[in-house]
Amino acid sequence: MSDTQKPAISFFAKYLSLWVALCIGLGVAIGHFLPGVPAFLSRFEYAKVSIPVAILIWLMIYPMMLKVDFGSIKNAGRKPKGLIITLVVNWLIKPFTMYLIAAFFLKVVFKALIPEALASEYLAGAVLLGAAPCTAMVFVWSYLSDGDAGYTVVQVAINDLIILFAFTPIVAFLLGISDVRVPLDTLILSVVLFVVIPLGFGALTRTTLIRKRGLEWFENSFVKKFEGITEGGLLLTLVILFAFQGDVILQNPLAILLIAVPLILQTYFIFFVGYGWAKIWKVPYQVAAPAGMIGASNFFELAVAVAISLFGLASGAALATVVGVLVEVPVMLSLVRIARATRKKFPEAA
Repeated sequence: MSDTQKPAISFFAKYLSLWVALCIGLGVAIGHFLPGVPAFLSRFEYAKVSIPVAILIWLMIYPMMLKVDFGSIKNAGRKPKGLIITLVVNWLIKPFTMYLIAAFFLKVVFKALIPEALASEYLAGAVLLGAAPCTAMVFVWSYLSDGDAGYTVVQVAINDLIILFAFTPIVAFLLGISDVRVPLDTLILSVVLFVVIPLGFGALTRTTLIRKRGLEWFENSFVKKFEGITEGGLLLTLVILFAFQGDVILQNPLAILLIAVPLILQTYFIFFVGYGWAKIWKVPYQVAAPAGMIGASNFFELAVAVAISLFGLASGAALATVVGVLVEVPVMLSLVRIARATRKKFPEAA
């Protein structure tokens, strides 16, 4: 993108803090004063995946998938630096720093405020988040930060495969729990909903319309019709997520705050590890941005499902994973702003 082009989310980014604050407040208010709304929406859930939220995420992802050039997917293996960064940060660094940061705050800094048993449950929830790199929302963060759509698809696909083999032993090692299983229905449904369907539909749309109307019309006319959908979907997602947890937030404000501190610090730390590594390696910005985002973001559907199955719906571990859901969108949006503000420090893709 040249310096003369208007940034795709300039208006959204300009008032970002205001939109996020309003949507969080609206969501909490709906959850508290209109409990029938989240109760109705929660009926549409399968394998711990909220179908209304899934639809919004799908709408957010679809505009990005329209831009995926399958040639770039095939060539991703020829640019291995971004993949190396993603895999090392996600699987050799992130789970363990999450454990250390969360344990330090929940069991040392906040020791006087959290009973020991509850602190252990909060820690377990944090570890489940740390061991599950993002599958869906990373497409949105990549899109908003002008990342390489095709490369992001490859990064997510490889991480989904690794989750099958690495999630269980990492969680079992860090928590000392032997009976940890990946809920395959949650994992498979998420991959189908957030990767296979939007990618397939996007590819079909792209191929069909380019064949009929040409690449120039597709990129300059058709794709531009979807501007604003991703941003609007994000705001609606915030409203729904906070509506689901409105009473939980109001009833446990201190617990939410205490759990959020290590989760937020971990998110920023992991992002700068990946993003900084990409800077040192001179990775193009379009690859560096999603490489940092995928590690910072979490596969919260998987984490919530495992927390409930291991510790119960009312457990501290389940609450911690919910806090991860609540803080992720505002924090990741701030990282999008940081990435876009620093893109000139990176080489552009050839």
